[in-house]
Amino acid sequence: MAGGSVEAILFSKVLCPLPWDIRLKIAFGAAKVLLFSMKLKKPVIFRDFKQSNVLLDLEYNAKLSDFGLAKDGPVGDDSHVSTRIMGTFGYAAPEYMMTGHLTAMSDVYSFGVVLLELITGRKCLDKSRPAKEQRLADWALPLLRQKKNLVGIVDPRLDGHYPLKALHKTAMLAYHCLNPNPKARPLMRDIVEILEPLQPPTEDGGKAAV
Repeated sequence: MAGGSVEAILFSKVLCPLPWDIRLKIAFGAAKVLLFSMKLKKPVIFRDFKQSNVLLDLEYNAKLSDFGLAKDGPVGDDSHVSTRIMGTFGYAAPEYMMTGHLTAMSDVYSFGVVLLELITGRKCLDKSRPAKEQRLADWALPLLRQKKNLVGIVDPRLDGHYPLKALHKTAMLAYHCLNPNPKARPLMRDIVEILEPLQPPTEDGGKAAV
């Protein structure tokens, strides 16, 4: 993809920081792809959703790559798929790491981590930071609960150039995606519905299509 990976752009030390609207466009595009995968006749769970697997074209439209760890999801009355634990530490859902039980909510958790990276400009795992801040989800989750804390965790490179209302909604969405209880996380279709109104207008004045 001509735009490269989100990881390479978001964490670049030489490129200009991604604007807020572009970050939301990337999150929305990735959510739509995950939703499409889950709505197939035989649902697909990506299992290794992370920044490096989200690729962009020159207009920042998101595509997913590297389906090597993707797994057919549960069908019928099955609640989960039991499988060997694989994926990337920091992005993988805690219940999957503990039990090997894979559900659509596993991808929702991973999406929450990526959304948090887009909000904060921090990597999901950064051993150069103080011990309590090295794992992004552990550090940020308590701070997402109160609006007064949110400005303090936003990527400082944005220099305040973001709408507070959109920040609050996006942060609350990340908070719910990262819920330790998988049954309490939002469905991917709910995530798409929440992100859609936050998208910047298209050239014709409308919103990006779902």
